Amino acid sequence: MGVSVFILAGILVHCVFLVSIFDIYFSSPLVHGMTPHQTPLPPPAKRLVLFVADGLRADSLYELNSNSTPRAPYLRSILENNGSWGISHTRVPTESRPGHVALIAGFYEDVSAVAKGWKENPVEFDSVFNESKYTWSWGSPDILPMFAKDCATGDHVYTFCYTAESEDFGAQDAAKLDVWVFDHVKSFFNSSRSNQTLFSALNEEKVVLFLHLLGIDTNGHAHRPNSREYKENIKKVDEGVKEIASMIDNFYGNDGKTAFILTSDHGMTDWGTHGAGHPSETLTPLIVWGAGVNYPRKVTSQKFEDNFLKEWKLENLKRLDVNQADVAPLMASLIGVPFPLNSVGTLPLEYLNNSAHFKAESMFTNAVQIVEQFKVKMSQKKETTLSFLFTPFKPLSDSEQISYLKKARLYIQQQKYDEAISLCKTLINLALEGLSYYHTYDRLFLGLSIAVSFVGWTTYVILVIIKTHTNLTKAVQTNNKESTVLFYGFAFVGMIIAFFLLIQTCPWTYYVYCLLPIPVWYAVVKELPVIQDLATNLLSLNVVQSVGFIFICTLGIEILVFSFFYRSTLTLGLFVFAGWPVITQLWVQAKTSALIWTFLCVLLAIFPLMPVVGREPNIPLVIATGLLTLMISCFSLASLCKNKKYRNNEDLKVYFYQMLSIALSTYVVSSTHDSLKNKQGLPVLNQMISWMTLVSSSVLPLLSPTFLFQRLFSILLSLMSTYLLLSTGYEALFPLVLSGLMFVWINMEQEALQHYGLSLKPKLAVFNFTCATDITQFRQLHLDDVRRSFFFVFFIVTAFFGTGNIASVNSFDPASVYCFLTVFSPFMMGSLLLLKVVIPFVLVSCAFEAIQVTTQLSSKSLLLLVLVISDIMALHFFFLVKDYGSWLDIGTSISHYVLVMSLTIFMMLMNGLAQLLTTQRLQLSRRTKHHST
Repeated sequence: MGVSVFILAGILVHCVFLVSIFDIYFSSPLVHGMTPHQTPLPPPAKRLVLFVADGLRADSLYELNSNSTPRAPYLRSILENNGSWGISHTRVPTESRPGHVALIAGFYEDVSAVAKGWKENPVEFDSVFNESKYTWSWGSPDILPMFAKDCATGDHVYTFCYTAESEDFGAQDAAKLDVWVFDHVKSFFNSSRSNQTLFSALNEEKVVLFLHLLGIDTNGHAHRPNSREYKENIKKVDEGVKEIASMIDNFYGNDGKTAFILTSDHGMTDWGTHGAGHPSETLTPLIVWGAGVNYPRKVTSQKFEDNFLKEWKLENLKRLDVNQADVAPLMASLIGVPFPLNSVGTLPLEYLNNSAHFKAESMFTNAVQIVEQFKVKMSQKKETTLSFLFTPFKPLSDSEQISYLKKARLYIQQQKYDEAISLCKTLINLALEGLSYYHTYDRLFLGLSIAVSFVGWTTYVILVIIKTHTNLTKAVQTNNKESTVLFYGFAFVGMIIAFFLLIQTCPWTYYVYCLLPIPVWYAVVKELPVIQDLATNLLSLNVVQSVGFIFICTLGIEILVFSFFYRSTLTLGLFVFAGWPVITQLWVQAKTSALIWTFLCVLLAIFPLMPVVGREPNIPLVIATGLLTLMISCFSLASLCKNKKYRNNEDLKVYFYQMLSIALSTYVVSSTHDSLKNKQGLPVLNQMISWMTLVSSSVLPLLSPTFLFQRLFSILLSLMSTYLLLSTGYEALFPLVLSGLMFVWINMEQEALQHYGLSLKPKLAVFNFTCATDITQFRQLHLDDVRRSFFFVFFIVTAFFGTGNIASVNSFDPASVYCFLTVFSPFMMGSLLLLKVVIPFVLVSCAFEAIQVTTQLSSKSLLLLVLVISDIMALHFFFLVKDYGSWLDIGTSISHYVLVMSLTIFMMLMNGLAQLLTTQRLQLSRRTKHHST
């Protein structure tokens, strides 16, 4: 199998591995075909006003100012005198879309749906807005259309949005977004007095008014939650809520039929991000008041895991915590609309100020609505599973459902409301467990298929390495007859599996996951003579050395795995790397290189100990890094000018352009952040320079000479100019230190090559990437090549985790992209942040390409070793998913698995990209040929 064919096959296999984890753990929880249910008794409220302060942390709202005055005086007076309050606990991912879906529709959207779009709904779902008579909403164009398009039946959900360009992180004051909402709500009600149709609609029952307030989130991203802007925005929201509540009460003649809810979709970290499971992101405020809502209750003591009550001076007021999805049934109960069909929320009765009969009926309705989902889910799974293989959820059989519902209805008729409520809660818990059971019904089956494929693929790659790139086995003749029998045998097994899936009407993806082990293990079993020959040779090896080698390899893999959870593990690994020349006696023959290697390893080891990027911006350090890069460039240019043999005027022009690009990037970073600090927005000229630099950085390296160090240094300068524009602090130094270590690594590997007597040491100073390498010069793999591959994977992991935990969404700082754009654009911003992550990866990959060609190894041989290491890591995370119990831990392990899979796919792609970057040369004009070796 050729290199290109193998890479293509490897990419396809790993894409299946990558996508499978989403089918197994993140498939959509939605089912359809249920009947709407609502409480049969009259509701306490005719209308509901929902305020969602996007990005508002619970502690930011509830805590007092330094002078002991409330940060939000009106809302503080509400929770102390008029309503109920608590914490709404959100789920990962703590992003706007899933947060609003949980609040308004009552279910937790799967991760894959979040990635499919913000303004369009990847799936249809029911919501409180959909069940209302009329809903009017004001706010962001990113959120409101989700609940007005596709998911809403009929023309009764109306949206009023400001333009997307208004969501500008560099604007003078993002609180203007909330002022826009408040002003438009006021003018809307004023205009209704002269519009009889609108006036009549507003006076209907089951009306919802939704105010989405994005200013706090925008100010949090731009200035951080502890900033003056964030806190002042909270005060403006408090004042706006007070005005709107007073206006609405006056509009309806203080009829006491309006319920108010204020909450948030997610919180925010101290460094201005969200998306993960930090308490500052998952704890959001919930204040409810008005019609049908309990008044504050005094308590003598109450215990919670956090210690916020004393800090907030609220220890004597009853705190009522809920899950975020519980807000949807609360809203439905207050205005008497059917509970959203897909809601998994449990009605928080303690918020309700109503009769025991109403509470019991509401809880009964809640139970019936969730049991309906359970029945549909069970029916769907039963239809797609052979009857003799179907295993029902035993705690809630058909007879048990009927029994629970009949008993609860009897309790209500007998006015035993507490017993009815308790029974309904038990039934809800069982139904939710059953929903989870059927939702994950195929998880073991699919997981086992992927695990078998994974083990088979890794085994096959190891066999290919041993067969084609080592001397551990002899050439074995293939028996065509046996091969044909084997092929038909595996084909027969594949047909049985396909038929089994067909009669169960399984999705097409199941065919891919379940049939993948067939060709993979066919390739493995086909190499059985190689396995037998290898086993014979291994028995002749020294047992102690073999066990020691396996132990060191296992330890190395475990260090890599631990680094995904604890960044400081990378520091430990780099300290071990620093001692590598001493352990192998390389320092004797290359003392200068060994000292520089040790120094740079120790210097790079500092980065994983630093706080995650974005927590403390340090623009002066970014500027200093730009100036340092310019200084190094000057020394390099002076060295090039001295050596007339390897330079000409075009080469000098390219270096001058790259140095100019570095200088401009440094200026743009300084100028942009000064402008944003003064709230003058992003200068247009700076924005143009930034995008031009980004485009030119991918072209300029291809214009530089193809001599090894000149080309690698050119790649560094071009990528560094873009990286500076994406930096906000100490991370700007990271690619500079990493590249320095990569240059020394190339030299050290040449010393190691000579040390082990594998080849004569080539002259790196005159090595040219474009020189054709004779295939006969490629050597077989040596044990030291395993270390080279491990070094590469370790440096790749260091490149990803050196300045933050990129497996966590909240490690990304939006301020990193402010030189390019400040108007909110999730996918453009995400692409730029991804580019920032990829740049160190490219630097390491290009250095590894240089090591491959200078150590006379084929790209395929070292790539295979890298694949084995990364696949073992991924398999480790795949099995870790099953060991964790909590949803958050499972999510973390899955994100690490996805990251390793993505890295593996990207490494295979980078094998070609690194060759392109190092070997290709664009000629802009006629010129004499380069000197070549």
